[in-house]
Amino acid sequence: MGCRALGAADESGARPAAPGERGCQGPLLPAPPMASPLEDPVLIRPFRGHTAAVTGVAFDTNASGLVTCSVDRFLILWKLKTQSTAYRFAGHEEAVTSVEFSPDGRVLASASHDHTVRLWISCIHGESSVLKGHTASVRSVSFSHDGNSVVSASNDKLIKIWSVCSQRLLFTLSKHIGWVRCAKFSPDGRIIASSGEDKSVNIWDTRNKICVNSFSDDEGFATFVDFNPSGTCIASAGLNNTVKLWDIRMNKLLQNFKVHRAGVNCISFHPSGNYLITASTDGTLKILDLLGERLIYTLHGHKGSVLCVAFSKGGEKFASGGKDAQVLLWKTNFDKLDYEEIVKHNFRRTHIDDPPHLLDIYPRSSHFHSVKLQSVQVNPTFDVPDKQTPDPTVIDIIPSSSIRSLNTGKSEELQSPPASPLARRSKRKAENESGSAMHSVKQRRGISPSVDRALNRIVGHLDMLTLTISVLEQRLTCTEDKLKECIRDQQKMLLKGKQN
Repeated sequence: MGCRALGAADESGARPAAPGERGCQGPLLPAPPMASPLEDPVLIRPFRGHTAAVTGVAFDTNASGLVTCSVDRFLILWKLKTQSTAYRFAGHEEAVTSVEFSPDGRVLASASHDHTVRLWISCIHGESSVLKGHTASVRSVSFSHDGNSVVSASNDKLIKIWSVCSQRLLFTLSKHIGWVRCAKFSPDGRIIASSGEDKSVNIWDTRNKICVNSFSDDEGFATFVDFNPSGTCIASAGLNNTVKLWDIRMNKLLQNFKVHRAGVNCISFHPSGNYLITASTDGTLKILDLLGERLIYTLHGHKGSVLCVAFSKGGEKFASGGKDAQVLLWKTNFDKLDYEEIVKHNFRRTHIDDPPHLLDIYPRSSHFHSVKLQSVQVNPTFDVPDKQTPDPTVIDIIPSSSIRSLNTGKSEELQSPPASPLARRSKRKAENESGSAMHSVKQRRGISPSVDRALNRIVGHLDMLTLTISVLEQRLTCTEDKLKECIRDQQKMLLKGKQN
């Protein structure tokens, strides 16, 4: 079986290898079987809960939850399996620009125009830790593959890497001379790609903390950048309506798609690496077949600009958010591959000590794809029957720090790292979580009295559990302190014995 290169294509979209040409360097990932035609993606349902433009979407590990962020300053966690409730988190003081789940799905990171990055535990307590260091709007946030670090990009022209565990700044990268719009870790965590309004895409070595390569684009600047699942290429979304695919080791432009009629705001790779989805100001989503070098789907549904899009970790779903304040959840359908083998194939490459790996498909020359490429038009207004699915009830989760600031009239934030000991923190939670939960109940609208009473009873039980856990934590803290004192005394006695 021959292989196709990411180079110039014929009319059918595939480029045959020239005589004597080496078409592949390494094994190709399996392509969709020719016998089974592609199925069109379909809209599962819309989600309405934000009151302003949706700027970020991200799935958790098993696609059971979806988190979104918005210009309205809130994050909303949608439960996709139950579809009965959603939780709205407050904390940022200005528009939230980016949100992402950690690889294990336990922590959320968000960026905002209020110059901060916040780390959230993805539960209903609504507590968050604030990472302060930027002096201007933070435009993007992204986790490393192990979940131990977070990278943020800001209008202060800096890229900062933070420790999730200690919640401290690790180091800062500076070379951009314009606002930095996006920064992403590679799948193995060894490099970072960033794009800025200085029309450059920079590649950084996280070990040496230096810029090792830079791609420039005279046509316009890249609003978004991301790695393919194997970590060998990056794709950039341009304000000049283009999507470009670069090989980061050969320093070469592989593909240049110009299939949108307005700027491209976001992109997301399918976990197989064979497809790329784009979101544009022209109001459409487009799905590109990277192996076939063609545009295959144009998706309509948003009213106005589409600002964000993301595939789920398994690739079976994707979600998009737009200026219309809607979140659309889609079923992929067009790739029936067994993802487990593909994910294992790519995961083997994420070990930090692996040697550099070769590109699966050897690059030839830049290939330009124009807007004239035909695609299947998918318009949910006509193709998908409206099931009139009711929107989930959105419950406001007010963090304890916000309640304290309301009571004292002063703005208080959970500083990072927390300076108080475990007992003090536990006591604070015990005092405030009951009030937080009661406040969230009062904030709900359209809840029947019977449901309200049931929730009040649940809150009472949770309060008792919280107090019990607080007492246990305090006892554990006392035991740990006594144990530390004993260890210190033993060390002193040993030192005295050695000196004598």
